[in-house]
Amino acid sequence: MLPEFNTMGAWKQLSYGLPACGGAFHGGSLQPMNRIAGLETEYGCLVADDEPHGSSDTWPVRVKNHLFNRARAGVFDLHYRDYEEPPGNGGFLLNGGRIYIDMGHMEYASPECLSLRDMVAYDIAGDMMLQSAIDEMGVRERVSFLKNNIDHHTGATFGCHENYLMRRDLQFHPDILGTLLSFLATRQIFTGAGRVGQANPLAFDFELPNDGGKPVDFQISQRADHIVNDVYQWVQFNRAIINARDEPLADYRKYRRLHLLIGDSNVSPFATALKVGTTALVLTLLEEKSLPVDVVLRDAVASTREISREGSGRGAVQLEDGRTRDALDIQYEFLEHMKKHFARKDEETDWILESWAFTLDALREKPELLIGGVDWISKKWLLETFRESEGLDWQNPWLQSIDLEYHNIDPARSLFQALKPAKRIGEFNDSVRRTEAMRVAPANTRAHGRGNAVAYFQEHHLPYVINWDSIALENQNYLMMPDPFETYEEEVAGFLP
Repeated sequence: MLPEFNTMGAWKQLSYGLPACGGAFHGGSLQPMNRIAGLETEYGCLVADDEPHGSSDTWPVRVKNHLFNRARAGVFDLHYRDYEEPPGNGGFLLNGGRIYIDMGHMEYASPECLSLRDMVAYDIAGDMMLQSAIDEMGVRERVSFLKNNIDHHTGATFGCHENYLMRRDLQFHPDILGTLLSFLATRQIFTGAGRVGQANPLAFDFELPNDGGKPVDFQISQRADHIVNDVYQWVQFNRAIINARDEPLADYRKYRRLHLLIGDSNVSPFATALKVGTTALVLTLLEEKSLPVDVVLRDAVASTREISREGSGRGAVQLEDGRTRDALDIQYEFLEHMKKHFARKDEETDWILESWAFTLDALREKPELLIGGVDWISKKWLLETFRESEGLDWQNPWLQSIDLEYHNIDPARSLFQALKPAKRIGEFNDSVRRTEAMRVAPANTRAHGRGNAVAYFQEHHLPYVINWDSIALENQNYLMMPDPFETYEEEVAGFLP
């Protein structure tokens, strides 16, 4: 039996927003690769049927206001960021990140970081801030935020967007792009969050030929069914693996920002670290034009869906040259290629390579070793255990409720938090839950200077403008901060009165 929980009857999922079509550059990645990366997390909201003070549309706004007005986690934007973001819609945080409302849902963007552990810690800080607000407002039993990507009730999807700073001089010619898409389509075997059932968005209102119309009980990725393009610019209703908008939020002469939409939100810190760590390694070799050339998929979008719906991580996909290979085999090839270039480079890179190898070996030989580490495996084990004990089929709506509770950010309700992972995974998961990440910015990036500015504006009632790459005061020039690798501590101190 699973730990006791009650998600039926008193609870329902009311509304989730659609994912942002853009977003800002924000933080966290790998110091050895000299790369900044980060996550934008869009949260679902669950509200009890008998909650008298709001709905899942209004509670994100109330929590946002509490964080800025009562908890003093940051300062509101005083200006329009665009026509959809009026003053007070959100703001920057003491930790250098940002919280705001995007099309009805809560969104948290992490600050710039230069280590993998920092990146994961600052991603988790968003969960911790939201849950602390819920606790302080005394509504823990009636309101919850979920770190997932689908609404079973409405069929809507919302995203976890990855941002990676890259060299401007890189040209995404077809060979490079094809290899990158192959990696992204197949990495879901360890980054997928898992889901019950399937979705058929407007652009995919038919089954792919290999599906044969057979219903899907459980699949690896929450986002796979909703990805309809490989690369596309305007993605609010036409979601692509890669968003092609060129908005570096840094010196455009030096940098570009790779904005990925394909990834699931991971509640397992180990999975988040693997997702970003392995991708950063691949991007480093992509910039050096050293990626493998024999793994290009014939159709990356179709393969993403096929691998997810096959449901074991061993799904076979067709390559551009006509061969057929399974997703696990393709990931092994990427791993071996990375080992040749990065083995024994530094401690953090070695951790990524060793964890990547451990995960692929476990997927092939003993998937239960990944419970508590890979989300889809953990969730599937919970669902199958409960389904068999209760004699339920996969279409029972109770399983959808369990699916959602897996993603609850409240440690007391989260089914993920009840799992006991293997020692290696458990130690990593514990090591990156750092309460100070809610209020202290990373010390070695642009987020540090921004966090200092936020703290100053909390104490001094002055008209200000804060952006990812600048701050300004009324009647003064902007302080431009175009280099995310600089702290701007002295520049900010000199700029402020």
